Amino acid sequence: MPAAIVIPVLNQLAYTQGCLRGLQPDLAAGVRVIVVDNGSTDGTREWLAAQTGPTVIRNEVNRGCAPAWNQGVAAAGEADWVVVLNNDVLLPTGWLAALLGAAARHGLDIVCPAIRERELNYDFAAYARECTTRLGAVVRRGGAHGVCFAVKRAVFAQIGGFDEAFRIGQFEDADFFRRAKRAGFRTGVTGACFLHHFGSVTQDALSDQDRNRPYEAENRAHFRKKWKLGWARRRWEKAAGGVQAWWWRTTERLRFGHSLHEKWEGGRLRFH
Repeated sequence: MPAAIVIPVLNQLAYTQGCLRGLQPDLAAGVRVIVVDNGSTDGTREWLAAQTGPTVIRNEVNRGCAPAWNQGVAAAGEADWVVVLNNDVLLPTGWLAALLGAAARHGLDIVCPAIRERELNYDFAAYARECTTRLGAVVRRGGAHGVCFAVKRAVFAQIGGFDEAFRIGQFEDADFFRRAKRAGFRTGVTGACFLHHFGSVTQDALSDQDRNRPYEAENRAHFRKKWKLGWARRRWEKAAGGVQAWWWRTTERLRFGHSLHEKWEGGRLRFH
C-alpha cells in the first residue's frame, strides 16, 4: 500500500466531516484513512461509527497528539508512506499524488504541503491551482510543519514513533522532525501541493478543555531538556531560523507573488 492517512480528532465534528469529504477520492482509490478519536463527546463518536470508509480507533479519554499519532502509524501497517493530517483542512483534488510525487522528485523523506491559514475568504480551488502552478517546483529544503506531513516508512523504522512524554499537544512534531534530520533524513515543504488550514482547531479544543493544566510549558521544558537547549543556543537557533524564513518568503514572493506559508492576520494576508 503506497500511503495511509492518520487524522487525530477531538470533537469539532464539522471539521472532521469536511476533511473526510475531501478524502473520498482517496478512500475510493484504496488509500487507508485512520481516524483516531481522542474521547470526543460532541457526536463525533456516533458519526464515525456510522461511516464505512475510514478505520476508526476510539480512545475513551484524551491521550494527546503523540499517542494518537503512534496508534495511527501502528494501524497503517506496511504502508510506504504515512501522512499525518489535521482535521481542520481543505484538500484539493489530487493533493496526495502531488505531495508524494514531489517527495520522489526532490528526494525527501518527510514532505509537507504549502498552506494558507485562518479565514476561508478566497476561492480555494482557483487559488490552489494558481499556487501549485506558480510554485510547483519550489521546495523549502529542511522545512517542515505539523499541519500535514508525509513520512516515509523507513523514518519510523530507524528513529521510532512520536515521543509520548509530550503531553496533550505541542512540540511533539518539532521533536520528531529534529530527530529525523539528526538521523540523516531529508525534510521539505513543497509548492506542488496546497492545503487550506483553518488553524489549530483540535489544539484549541484541547486547550479549552484543559485550561488549568500547563501542558505547553511542560512540553517546552521537556523539549529544551531533551535537546540541551540553553539560552544561548535557543537564541542562536531562533535567529538562524528567522533569517531562513525571511529568505524563503522574500524570494518566493518576489519570484512568484506567493509564499509556501500564507496566513490571514489582522485583516490582510501575511507571508511566513
